[in-house]
Amino acid sequence: MKLSRQFTVFGSAIFCVVIFSLYLMLDRGHFDHPKSPRREGTFPKGQLSILQEKIDHLERLLAENNEIISNIRDSVINLSESVKDGQRNPEAVNFSQGSFSELLPSALVSLTIDPEDCSFASKSGSQDSNVQMLDVYNILPFDNPDGGVWKQGFDITYNENEWDDEPLQVFVVPHSHNDPGWLKTFDDYFRDQTQHILNNMVVKLQEDNNRKFMWSEISYFSKWWDGIDSQKKDAVKRLIEDGQFEIVTGGWVMPDEASAHYFALIDQLIEGHQWLEKTLGVKPKSGWAVDPFGHSPTMTYLLKRSGFSNMVIQRVHYSVKKYFATQKTLEFFWRQNWDLGSSTDILCHMMPFYSYDVPHTCGPDPKICCQFDFKRLPGGRVSCPWRVPPEAIHPGNIQHRAWMILDQYRKKSKLFRTKVLLAPLGDDFRYSESSEWDQQYQNYQKLFDFMNSHPELHVKAQFGTLSDYFEALRKAGNLEEKNSNSVFPVLSGDFFTYADRDNHYWSGYFTSRPFYKRLDRVLESYLRAAEMLYSLALVESKKSDKMNAFPSVDHYKLLTEARRNLGLFQHHDAITGTSKDWVVVDYGTRLFHSLMNLKRVITDSAHILILKDKDTYSYNPSAPFLKMVSSPTYLFLVSVYVNSPKVKVLSPSGKPIMVQVSGVWDGRTTVSHEAYQISFMVHLPPLGLGVYQLLEVLNSEMFLADYNIYTSGGNNVQVNPDKVFKIKEMQNSADDITLENSYMKLWFSGISGLLKKINTKEDGKNHQIKMEFAWYGTTSNRDKSGAYLFLPDGEAKAFIRKDPPKLFTHGRIFSEVTCFFLHLTHTVRLYKVQGLEGESLELSNIVDIRGEYNREIAMRISSDVNSQNRFYTDLNGYQIQPRVAMSKLPLQANIYPMTTMAYIQDSGVRLTLHSAQSLGVTSLKSGQLEVIMDRRLMQDDNRGLGQGLQDNKITANLFRLLLERRNEVDEVGSSVSFPSLLSHTTSFFINHPVIPMTTYAESGVPQILNTFSPLTSSMPCDMHVVNLRTIQSKVYSGPSDEAALILHRKGLDCKFSNKDTGLLCSTTQGKTGDFVS
Repeated sequence: MKLSRQFTVFGSAIFCVVIFSLYLMLDRGHFDHPKSPRREGTFPKGQLSILQEKIDHLERLLAENNEIISNIRDSVINLSESVKDGQRNPEAVNFSQGSFSELLPSALVSLTIDPEDCSFASKSGSQDSNVQMLDVYNILPFDNPDGGVWKQGFDITYNENEWDDEPLQVFVVPHSHNDPGWLKTFDDYFRDQTQHILNNMVVKLQEDNNRKFMWSEISYFSKWWDGIDSQKKDAVKRLIEDGQFEIVTGGWVMPDEASAHYFALIDQLIEGHQWLEKTLGVKPKSGWAVDPFGHSPTMTYLLKRSGFSNMVIQRVHYSVKKYFATQKTLEFFWRQNWDLGSSTDILCHMMPFYSYDVPHTCGPDPKICCQFDFKRLPGGRVSCPWRVPPEAIHPGNIQHRAWMILDQYRKKSKLFRTKVLLAPLGDDFRYSESSEWDQQYQNYQKLFDFMNSHPELHVKAQFGTLSDYFEALRKAGNLEEKNSNSVFPVLSGDFFTYADRDNHYWSGYFTSRPFYKRLDRVLESYLRAAEMLYSLALVESKKSDKMNAFPSVDHYKLLTEARRNLGLFQHHDAITGTSKDWVVVDYGTRLFHSLMNLKRVITDSAHILILKDKDTYSYNPSAPFLKMVSSPTYLFLVSVYVNSPKVKVLSPSGKPIMVQVSGVWDGRTTVSHEAYQISFMVHLPPLGLGVYQLLEVLNSEMFLADYNIYTSGGNNVQVNPDKVFKIKEMQNSADDITLENSYMKLWFSGISGLLKKINTKEDGKNHQIKMEFAWYGTTSNRDKSGAYLFLPDGEAKAFIRKDPPKLFTHGRIFSEVTCFFLHLTHTVRLYKVQGLEGESLELSNIVDIRGEYNREIAMRISSDVNSQNRFYTDLNGYQIQPRVAMSKLPLQANIYPMTTMAYIQDSGVRLTLHSAQSLGVTSLKSGQLEVIMDRRLMQDDNRGLGQGLQDNKITANLFRLLLERRNEVDEVGSSVSFPSLLSHTTSFFINHPVIPMTTYAESGVPQILNTFSPLTSSMPCDMHVVNLRTIQSKVYSGPSDEAALILHRKGLDCKFSNKDTGLLCSTTQGKTGDFVS
């Protein structure tokens, strides 16, 4: 069959292109290559279509950002014009011409950094927080003495007359924590419990207007709402209006805050808030996060930017809680590390005790508090572990029982700075039975009535919502008076890694079920691409009747479903890998289903945008015009599979470009003759599309890769000769293997095949950087590692395999070394191109530990970087948090979440590991970075899951290793740090890959544009388009004419060289801007 196809590549921005792995490839651990050229494939992200009013709003919010905003406005206006005229002159903005080389970028480009670009980062951290979490960790002994009834605390005393002048205000806040999947699937929980909770809520709150209730998870609430009648809906609206029922946070879920990327955190928040605004006209103002396993300031910032004023958190290290209780700093203003003022401050309440359940929320003694959980009355299915049951309140015991609980309220209030007290009343899936509503509300109302009718008790107790509590708290703290000094301290930092008791650190879940953590990131990438392309295509589709066939409503439903499936997976028992096996399968099925649907949205949207003559548009879902390509993409480099090695590739301007043809290996020693991988460099317009033609020819500008296969004498490997590729069999030897490009030279051990040294050509220095792998076991004690906990049996043991088979690939565009170990296939790839792609190493590991028993596998990078005990990890891909590895803490306490990057540094260099999936990371020794890649555990860790982790899959982990020379030294102990511009851009590319699509240039196929370029110029290098999200119509389930543009201006560290980055864009000259929508 003659190979002749046109190849469309769509990039999210000139600086936003990255490496990509497909779901099926991750599971199989090898590339799914085609047997014929008509193979479906892959495809990426980007587009900008925003209404003028949105830009005006953006301009008001970022008034000082005039130059940037002007650029964005011009781009949007140009988008509007280009969409109107169908790009009558596409060549005018052909990004393949002019400043771009047709072959590999060869010009050495130095990106000029304005001094103002550095001002934000250089000043950040100079703010004066009363409480800095790095300092708290340094102070704390992390001992665990017995505190009496409050085991992890201390004995609390008070003076009876402390409240004589100002009575204690108690707000008992009923709630029900509903996990959208954990021990049951989302749908099963809804059927069995959640719908009954909400149905009862409508009935029981209307029985007494003193009753209050609150709800958090909109995934459940929206599902329930869709199934109830108008009478119930009207009742709910009345309850909200009357202040009896409150929506708190209002996200699609209560998300995990360690593994979730900020793109997904924002998206699930928008999905919930948009639903609430459209359906109920409600905008939440208080956050409620009682079950995520540790807390990130990124989530805090997103809530603040969403208009929130208050928030509640719970799962914080017990030693931190105790220390805060002694200092009365459990309520504080949480400020971002990098905030130079106080604009990010949000009032935060930290629950002081072990859990959010009733025994641990009324006061310090759980034995007493449990007696006031009236669901546990004798005869019920739940009892108190302390073996003293509750008593129903009656005239004979009310005085004594009121004194008992008031004593707990008073003791708890002594831990805070005001005489306003929060006492939550709830637990997981509470209030599912009508009887529990009566038991709790009636008995508490009797207690309230008694206490409130006795002035000598100096207490006012009532049911309340979270807003009721914070309103009273702010009044008591004089926060409504603008010039008064706040009684609450200011805190900066984060609350990882969480421990709930002893040395039980919840650092295992940072890595648990990494296959799904990788799939999550892939879906985010697809969703972002689909959102942007759809927004552009939607504008275009309204320009003529011919394009009305574009399935805008159907595709918007697919987008909505994908948003909600991604949002559901951000739940703190989903992306964390801490659900039952079958629940994980349910999550994975939803993610994969949406991945397939997003391909349709992407290809159908691109179809409209790339057509030259829009009148030729037709929509046929059974025969799509464009198809996705089943292959990964590498930064600006694109790789696709073809059925012939004799391939010529033409750029959008019709000129031939360099092509590397690589073999598709069938096993370790044989090359397939049914498929070949071709790789070439692409240059794309910002947020646009480029068309590259693939032709089968006898003579072309292609370069065949050469191969050396290294084996040991005992391997008995027979290498088959090949008619296309030059393959040489070599014996393992002590001689090193080397790779190099214009930036660096790499040395690999001839025995192990692993990296051992890097020479940076800019300064001629050698850096010892050694790649290793290691195993962790689990402790022999009764408590062992599980889905949540990491309880190792000591330091990691070396992964022993001295002489694995190795495959050395030498090519014109990239070369690589692959080592075939028993449990993983490790590849280091070096791109031989100028600019971004050539400045870092691509690391990929295909991990398979399905046959192991209680083992965890780690990748360790040991270097001569003098980092001492300091390292840096990102929080949610949004900001960097400095870390200190502390010898006073157990090993597992020094593991932290890495969403997108971690680095170590000294006065001369910084070594950054970029990641395309969330995993646990640490630096246990100076110069080391260690990442846990997978875990297989045979037992439960006694945190409620009731199982271990034995559903491991073959999992592909993807990284980039970046070594940068530093020019200045940081202030010792600084609470802030920022990536370099090159590091930011590398992270963009690895998490937002280019998306290739194919179509055939056959007769009768409508002509397509060479390029689709909606912007006149690229965005600033330090400005990231987070999303362009079409807003749902307020009158029906389809799209509106509005879209939300979300921008993120990145803070960057200027202590690095910016030569030869290949970034043809400007920066923002230090003008700061946050998220806008």
